[in-house]
Amino acid sequence: MKVKQSIEKIPGGMMVVPLLLGALINTVAPDLLRIGNFTQALFVDGATTLIALFLLCAGSQINIRSFGVSFGKGFTLLMVKWVFGGLIGVLIYVLAGGPEGLFLGLAPVAVIAAMTNSNGGLYVALAGQYGKGEDKAAYSVLAMNDGPLFTMLTLSIVGAMGIQSGYFSITAFVGVLLPILIGFILGNIDEDMRTFLGKGSDMLIPAFAFALGMNISFTSILEGGLPGVVLGVLVVLVTGISGYWIFKLFKWNPLVGAAEGSTAGNAVATPAAIAAASSAFAYNVELATVQVAASVVTTAILLPIFIGFLAKRLEKKGQLPEEARQQA
Repeated sequence: MKVKQSIEKIPGGMMVVPLLLGALINTVAPDLLRIGNFTQALFVDGATTLIALFLLCAGSQINIRSFGVSFGKGFTLLMVKWVFGGLIGVLIYVLAGGPEGLFLGLAPVAVIAAMTNSNGGLYVALAGQYGKGEDKAAYSVLAMNDGPLFTMLTLSIVGAMGIQSGYFSITAFVGVLLPILIGFILGNIDEDMRTFLGKGSDMLIPAFAFALGMNISFTSILEGGLPGVVLGVLVVLVTGISGYWIFKLFKWNPLVGAAEGSTAGNAVATPAAIAAASSAFAYNVELATVQVAASVVTTAILLPIFIGFLAKRLEKKGQLPEEARQQA
């Protein structure tokens, strides 16, 4: 039975199929794999550890001469996500008439939180499938948008709240960077280590994708309602397409640019964090939370499919990057 071959026929299949399978199990039988010991450690709680190992393997593939490119790509992704996502969020904020208003059922803080925060696990998986080692390593910079920092910066710029301290941790940033740095050092001091660690990346993608899925529930879509789903679609289209064209402008792999068009799971906590910092946002905090949760699930499902579509489109035009051809 050609399981791997069948999965790879689906756009982004090695990421999206395990992720959806995990989400389905977590929705209909959430305790099935939560039985402790190795089973729970691998299939439920293992996402962070597996992603860290993936980043170490990715770091080993970076040649010291291309490290500046990784930083440049990461910084570009970070700015694209913040600028384009923030602009849409500010527009919704203005149209809603302030923090307590709604526009087409969407809470402004939910839009800004979902738009400016990207799913790191999804990014590294998609960059791993369609990009190079330097694309995966760009996550070390992109990780700075985890949490409410950029949501608060956006709201501060429009005068909705003052910048609060304690929402960005240097230690947390170093914690993301260190596995990549260790892999980078190992790969550059020993070519055999680079080859050895390079073999691990592909195997880890479906493993951590399933674990990510085991922390997603389809009920979030129902609770967030249609506005939450629409928010997820907007995140993919606005920030994903923006990243695609900016990367194409710089003559980088545009599929990697589109790979940050998602909402991170930890963005679900952002509305509450914002409300704690400014009571003006407390009124819609529950609604905003479920809308962000719906966006998380929607983008996790839609983005790999969307990038698969973009890859097919590039292939037909004869413009598909070499590193992405095996996945198309």
